[in-house]
Amino acid sequence: MPKTLHEIPRERPLTPLLDNASTPDQLRLIGEDQLPELAHQLREYLLYSVGQTGGHFGAGLGVVELTIALHYVFNTPEDRLVWDVGHQAYPHKILTGRREQMSTLRQKDGLAAFPRRSESAYDTFGVGHSSTSISAALGMAIAARLQGSSRKSIAVIGDGALTAGMAFEALNHASDVNADMLVVLNDNDMSISRNVGGLSNYLAKLLSSSTYAHLRENSKKVLSRLPHAWELARKTEEHAKGMLLSGTLFEELGWNYIGPIDGHDLPTLIATLRNMRDLKGPQFLHIVTKKGKGFAPAEADPIGYHAITKLEKPNSAPKAQGGPKYSNVFGQWLCDMAAADERLVGITPAMKEGSDLIAFSEQYPERYFDVAIAEQHAVTLAAGLACEGAKPVVAIYSTFLQRAYDQLVHDVAVQDLDVLFAIDRAGLVGEDGPTHAGSFDLSYLRCIPGMLLMTPSDENELRQMLTTGHHYQGPAAVRYPRGTGPGTPISQALDSLPIGKGEVRRQGSDVAILVFGVQLADALQAAENLNATVANMRFVKPLDEALVRELASQHRLLVTVEENSIMGGAGSAVSECLAAAGISIPVLHLGLPDYYVEHAKPAQMLAECGLDAQGIQRAIEQRLPMITVNGVSPLSK
Repeated sequence: MPKTLHEIPRERPLTPLLDNASTPDQLRLIGEDQLPELAHQLREYLLYSVGQTGGHFGAGLGVVELTIALHYVFNTPEDRLVWDVGHQAYPHKILTGRREQMSTLRQKDGLAAFPRRSESAYDTFGVGHSSTSISAALGMAIAARLQGSSRKSIAVIGDGALTAGMAFEALNHASDVNADMLVVLNDNDMSISRNVGGLSNYLAKLLSSSTYAHLRENSKKVLSRLPHAWELARKTEEHAKGMLLSGTLFEELGWNYIGPIDGHDLPTLIATLRNMRDLKGPQFLHIVTKKGKGFAPAEADPIGYHAITKLEKPNSAPKAQGGPKYSNVFGQWLCDMAAADERLVGITPAMKEGSDLIAFSEQYPERYFDVAIAEQHAVTLAAGLACEGAKPVVAIYSTFLQRAYDQLVHDVAVQDLDVLFAIDRAGLVGEDGPTHAGSFDLSYLRCIPGMLLMTPSDENELRQMLTTGHHYQGPAAVRYPRGTGPGTPISQALDSLPIGKGEVRRQGSDVAILVFGVQLADALQAAENLNATVANMRFVKPLDEALVRELASQHRLLVTVEENSIMGGAGSAVSECLAAAGISIPVLHLGLPDYYVEHAKPAQMLAECGLDAQGIQRAIEQRLPMITVNGVSPLSK
């Protein structure tokens, strides 16, 4: 057995076997006895490549053998392989013709962090979030049936993703239509079953074999003529599988359950997949893997090594340490407010570390609820708590909240319940790309009646706005970005802001820049060169309409700045306010464009969108010559 590595290699490892397996067609030419060595080389190369670029880490190490086995047994890409939770797919990328491009992973114009249809024929379905694979693979299986095709459909889902309701909706429907498809549950040693061993592996091979399937069907035909005998046989089989294999739930949903088996045992994996490949109807294979397999620190700390940053070169200068991350400011506020208000409860859909609820979960375990990857349930759970006088705070990423929009509207807003949404990762998030960018929350939240919607410009305002939202009677949301702020000193007081009131931060002439969020510092920098007025608007809803009208009366051009889709966003609210007041003034809206901004460094993405200081200044300078008042351009003064 290959030894477990303790350090990430800085030099490219020698991988002679992997060099001859650049595509699945080449992989299938390798003898089965060589596949364990191939797995070792693939794991070493994965460690090296992620060390060069940074990125998701532990999940990929855990599915090395599974990835090899799937491409070895199935005729990909003709057979459709759909990955769930796309950070499992790095080994898949390496084995499907993209190994030499792994050095560009998550970089501008490089490989995406997740499977993407436009990147490779082997990426049959684009993913970024979880629990979509079974639905997508089911759609592909039904399409194959309608087209008279014999191609296979395989979904690989992680155990965390199986907590989402969508996955069970698909499991239920697949059995209803008797789809010919395979679901592989990658139980990465974190939750479901620990029943792995020789007996389990043997039974998996037996129950997945064509001989067993043939005997089972023949027995069914014979015993069906003797109802009592068939019912006894059916129950005996069901309960035996339930006791030995923990598959009763999936059997009850109409799936032929096999497993659990060791997901790092290549011979068993390949034999089982071959046996299951041609079975008819919904097939479910449960494998147990170890997240971070092959790298000792990741095996010991699978959460901490979920992703890593790029390894710095030896003797390189240490990076300057900035202030606390916005998520850290939220985490501290949550603990402070919980101490001041015993009604507060914290809810997260599996984002304890990312949203920094660690300290809260330890200090107030009875008031902390991690509902796993179940965003819809998280929101309605909060609604139920609010009905009984609690003050729930839902810590959630912007893109994850999209998945619970119906619950936000119907279960929270329509009932005017006191639920505070702390929306992390708002705006562009960098290397994870468009599936993770919080591009639309201002647009989809400000149209909801009764919603209080706030955009802090710095760390201290975030703390003040969280307090404001906590005390608000009704649904409230504070959206803040990933990363650190400008370093503004943070008051430890739990102070609120006057609702619906912005502030003028710089007085100028001709141009007024209305900023919603963390672009305030860039807008102030641009304003120095333009002698423009800058307003920190703070509230998207309710909008400070008095301030908008005042600025419109004193300037020739209003400019709105937001890290959100221009369509329907905060700038749209300003234009609607002016139209309602009958005020005619040129308005320039700066924000995210009407296309998906591809992955890159956050600064590169902001520059592309014209949301850095230079972009804001350039856009204003280009617009000013087009504006005349009484026939005179402001630039001609």
